[in-house]
Amino acid sequence: MSHTFTIGQLSEATQTPAATIRYYEKIGLLESPSRSGSNYRLYGSEDVARLTFVRRAREIGFTIDQVRSLLAFSDQGDGDCCAVTAMTERHLAEVEQKIRDLNLLKEHLSRLLASCRGGRFADCRIIDALTPPHEVS
Repeated sequence: MSHTFTIGQLSEATQTPAATIRYYEKIGLLESPSRSGSNYRLYGSEDVARLTFVRRAREIGFTIDQVRSLLAFSDQGDGDCCAVTAMTERHLAEVEQKIRDLNLLKEHLSRLLASCRGGRFADCRIIDALTPPHEVS
C-alpha cells in the first residue's frame, strides 16, 4: 500500500513550499492530486519522487520548460539520453556566459568603488558614473 501525504507533509518531505507545490500543479509539472473526503490534497510516494526531481532540476538552474522536457524524457524511460546531454550542455554554456557577465560586472563595480574618494554626494564618482551626460541645447 502506498503512503499518502498531505500538502504539508509533501512540503516537509521535499523541502518545497506549499505555494510552490500548488504552482507546479497549476502549470502541469505535478499532476493534480486526489482529494480526501474533507477536500485535502492527497499525494503518494510517486509525487514525492517527482517533486524531488523537479526541485533538484530547478536548484541547478534548469528553466520550467527545461524541467518539463526532462520530466518527459524521464517518463519515456527507454529513450536515448542524447537529448538530455545536449540540453545540459546548452545549460552549462548559458551558466558559463552568466559567470563571464558577472565577472565583468564585478570588475566594473570594483573600478567604481576604487574611484570613490568619499565626501559629499555632489562630488561622488559613483553617482557621476551612473548619471547620464547633460545634453546641451
